[in-house]
Amino acid sequence: MNDERRRLADLVVAATDGEISLEDALAAEVPFSALGMTSLGIMRLIDAIEDDFGIELDLTAEVPVALTQTVDSIAVYLAEVSAAGR
Repeated sequence: MNDERRRLADLVVAATDGEISLEDALAAEVPFSALGMTSLGIMRLIDAIEDDFGIELDLTAEVPVALTQTVDSIAVYLAEVSAAGR
């Protein structure tokens, strides 16, 4: 497991107050909502990602679907954001 996946999984656990376990976050192949994450949890996760990674995500239109799916989809999204220089 790489450090970024672990870091993101830890943020998922914190954003859900432990409703989603570290193991479930890392193994998830279904959207976080199927594991019990609420819309509040998603917003807490986005805030945590911005704080932890030192980035600001543009959410003016809508929340990118990648941020609500899996640890791997978030990692891919963050790599794309980083490559685009946003």
